[in-house]
Amino acid sequence: MKTNKIHHAAIICSNYELSKKFYVEILGFKIIQETYRAPRNSYKLDLQVGENQIELFSFPNPPQRVNKPEACGLRHLAFEVENIEESVSYLQSQGIEVEHIRIDELTDKKYTFFQDPDGLPLEIYEK
Repeated sequence: MKTNKIHHAAIICSNYELSKKFYVEILGFKIIQETYRAPRNSYKLDLQVGENQIELFSFPNPPQRVNKPEACGLRHLAFEVENIEESVSYLQSQGIEVEHIRIDELTDKKYTFFQDPDGLPLEIYEK
C-alpha cells in the first residue's frame, strides 16, 4: 500500500458551538462544509488548515477524553506557525492558556502547547 498524505484528522467535541468558534474564529481554520445529521442529532464540520483538513464532530453526551498525555491513542495535533512568539501572544490575548516555549533538542525549533475547549492538546511548532 502506498499512502500519499494524511487526508484529515477527526475531533469529537462536547460543545459544538464553543469548539466551532475556537477552531474557526480563534485558530482561523476555513469552513469547507457544515452538515447537521438529524438521525444522529450530530454536526459534522469540515475545516481547512493549509493543505490539510480537520473534521469536527458533535455527538450527544460523548465520554470525556482520558487526560493523560501518555495514554494510548492520539497524543496531540501540531500546527506549523511562522512566528511562535506572535502566535503565543495572540492565543493569550484570546484567553487561551499556553505553556512556556521550548526548544526541540533534535531540530532546534521552538514549540509549545495549549488545549482546545475539550482539553485536546494542540501544539504550535515554529517553521
